[in-house]
Amino acid sequence: MDNLLSLITFLPAIAALILALFARGEDAAAQRNAKWVALTATSLSFLISLGMLAGFDPSDPGFQFVEEADWIVGLKYRMGVDGISILFVMLTTFLMPITILACWNVETRVKDYMIAFLLLETMMLGVFCALDLVLFYLFFEAGLIPMFLIIGIWGGQARIYAAFKFFLYTFLGSVLMLVAMIAMYHAAGTTCIGGCDVSLLTTDFASEPLRLLGFTVAGGLQTLLWLAFFASFAVKMPMWPVHTWLPDAHVQAPTAGSVVLAAIMLKMGGYGFLRFSLPMFPVASDLLAPLVFWMSAIAIVYTSLVALVQTDMKKLIAYSSVAHMGYVTMGIFTANQQGIDGAIFQMISHGFISGALFLCVGVIYDRMHTREIDAYGGLVNRMPVYALVFLFFTMANVGLPGTSGFVGEFLTLMGIFQVNTWVAVVATSGVILSAAYALWLYRRVTLGALVRQALLSITDMDRRERMIFAPLVAMTLFLGIYPSAVTDIIGPSVAALITDYREAVPLASATAALAE
Repeated sequence: MDNLLSLITFLPAIAALILALFARGEDAAAQRNAKWVALTATSLSFLISLGMLAGFDPSDPGFQFVEEADWIVGLKYRMGVDGISILFVMLTTFLMPITILACWNVETRVKDYMIAFLLLETMMLGVFCALDLVLFYLFFEAGLIPMFLIIGIWGGQARIYAAFKFFLYTFLGSVLMLVAMIAMYHAAGTTCIGGCDVSLLTTDFASEPLRLLGFTVAGGLQTLLWLAFFASFAVKMPMWPVHTWLPDAHVQAPTAGSVVLAAIMLKMGGYGFLRFSLPMFPVASDLLAPLVFWMSAIAIVYTSLVALVQTDMKKLIAYSSVAHMGYVTMGIFTANQQGIDGAIFQMISHGFISGALFLCVGVIYDRMHTREIDAYGGLVNRMPVYALVFLFFTMANVGLPGTSGFVGEFLTLMGIFQVNTWVAVVATSGVILSAAYALWLYRRVTLGALVRQALLSITDMDRRERMIFAPLVAMTLFLGIYPSAVTDIIGPSVAALITDYREAVPLASATAALAE
């Protein structure tokens, strides 16, 4: 099918349009219909993406399922996936039906809620599929709007503050990226192809021979462009010290919003580093890699220590996400096979594990309407199934061998050990700290005697909730036991990225030296 990627990407948006035009009323039947439309659209998108994955050739490091059409004068609509981006597409389509099921009990402005999530899915998929800078930027920025509304309308008491903080942080970082994109477009100028000067004024970063990935930016300008892109992706990850918006956003967001934010949206920053920072700015990436390593190491240790003193479950898991993303940025800029493989694996794995942990918080929040750790204790006596599921994902978050959490951290640490031993030592301490805060949380919430009167009538997970967790448990175990399911797909694309990077760094450095 020629337009498979567009179908996967825009099917949720079409469902959102149907809801906006034809859904009427807020009675029980209208709410139920809105939920079923959203669930059907997201499920169909996932099923179609499975077909795409089945037809994907892992041995080909280039872009596949490429679509191209004229869009605006001088700009093209270009979509495609390679071994790196296809897994993020699969992660998104896999998690969205689960997210819709997780918010099945929402009763306030249900149609609008479903429309927001459907549009958000389209924007996230567009980020991972776009092969044009302008198209990428539009998807990247447009995704802020539905998440802003999800937090601002359906969030907690301080939702307005958290929504604006989330929007302003991520938007201001992205403005710098827009300026850098414009500078790249004009700096490209002309190049010699087949003995003729050909204009390289393009925003296409994938198609041969006129592609921005093959254009070498001068040293000083390259560093400035790298910093501009870095500002946007670092905020989105988020990296220390621009991470402070994330805990507030998670605490105030509804459960489904936290799941999407942690499991998918944070990965857009890591994907940006892989797609733009390394291949487009290799010299600057090589020069500034030590800065990224130490920022990542500080993030791992500092946010783990901050997590240890939290009293709110969501805030603790949010700081845990910042720490785990530290391994991702560290692994990406090692620019070796183990490091980048580990970073991508960590992002995929974190999508399942962090999403499940926020869902675990949502299960008991729906019953008790509090996220304070001290309000719980002894839940294993009343909720044995919940206690088992929570334990499983707690251990996966710690990095227990046999779960996907172990593979990503292990590969990343192997990669950084080859580059900087001291950073590897500091980062490894994060494994111990993650065990400390995760097990502390689990013990306080689930173990011990059931002494609080309010918990005596609490009920265990129902069938819908067990259905939500089953695929997440399965994927966490499957990738922990058989990590080749990911590494075999990403391997050729990562190898090609590393080869181009290593060839570009000395070449660009030599060119800069001659220019001086």
